[in-house]
Amino acid sequence: MAKKETAQAAPKKKAAVQAKPFSGAPRLKTKYNEEVVPALQEKFKYENVMQIPKLDKIILNMGLGSEKDNPKGIEKAVEELSNIAGQKAVITKAKKSVANFKVREGMNIGAKVTLRGDRMYYFADKLMNIVLPRVRDFRGVSDKSFDGRGNYAMGVREQLIFPEINYDDVDKTRGMNIVFVTSAQTDEEAKELLALLGMPFVQD
Repeated sequence: MAKKETAQAAPKKKAAVQAKPFSGAPRLKTKYNEEVVPALQEKFKYENVMQIPKLDKIILNMGLGSEKDNPKGIEKAVEELSNIAGQKAVITKAKKSVANFKVREGMNIGAKVTLRGDRMYYFADKLMNIVLPRVRDFRGVSDKSFDGRGNYAMGVREQLIFPEINYDDVDKTRGMNIVFVTSAQTDEEAKELLALLGMPFVQD
């Protein structure tokens, strides 16, 4: 009789630990529509609402060249990047062989995630308001890393600053590049967009 009761209790325990999905629009997306769009319209005097800059996607890149001969290391890195982004990361491969770096074409050399839509806004909100303020002696991110076409790139030295990463489970620290791709035509417009969204740029 005891065995039967234990078997019936198991499903209830499993249901209790299931995470609830996000409901409603991301906070940052609402802020963009209600606050950022009017502010950009007022500052740059766009004639058409379609000209107002917006976030298109966020790309996370993790270089793993030092672990190209360590399959377990690459697997761990992909797992960590997937947890950080909330989306499955893909392994990037070398497009051509480079003898000096002992890299052969097709070799696994990194991991990448491209975020769009709500996941993009959730990640940006987390990065700006939770992750970056956790960096020791943080004074802001550089505003010199725009590419001239309205896109912004920044680097993170270690994955430990993200709340999804458990310090005890980390085998080694790994950095990553984060690229914000916007529809802005100029760096000035892109900077204003990101600043209004909450990007903590260094104050002059």
